[in-house]
Amino acid sequence: MKLNVYLSGEIHTDWRDIIAQQIKDKGLDIALSAPNTDHASSDDCGARILGDEPSAFWKDHKASKINALRTRKLISDADVVVVRFGDKYKQWNAAFDAGYAAALGKSLIVIHSADLTHPLKEVDAAALATCETPEQVVSILEYVTLPS
Repeated sequence: MKLNVYLSGEIHTDWRDIIAQQIKDKGLDIALSAPNTDHASSDDCGARILGDEPSAFWKDHKASKINALRTRKLISDADVVVVRFGDKYKQWNAAFDAGYAAALGKSLIVIHSADLTHPLKEVDAAALATCETPEQVVSILEYVTLPS
């Protein structure tokens, strides 16, 4: 069974690389997609494509809408959405992606450390699995793709 998996959330660690490498090592039939994880490129896409803005608000507004085109398409096409919440920053975009995926009825897996359990309790309640490591995510995906 081929799965399309969207990897959303925190962009400051190598969790996506760990998942991708383990999927490759296990020979799983899984296609991965993700948001633009180059922070500067993501922040500047609106100004680069549509022109500069004098206000930071409008610069961010343009970029967020263009990034949303990508995010909505990839989440819509995904069979499973994995959302990682890191410890360093408040990832409002990750929470939004989790909510959007849940609203679309997508299978949702959440990754975060145990100390974020309380602040993310509503997100966890929408998830089909809540993990603490990328390895746990891969184990779930491996189980889901077992031949029937």
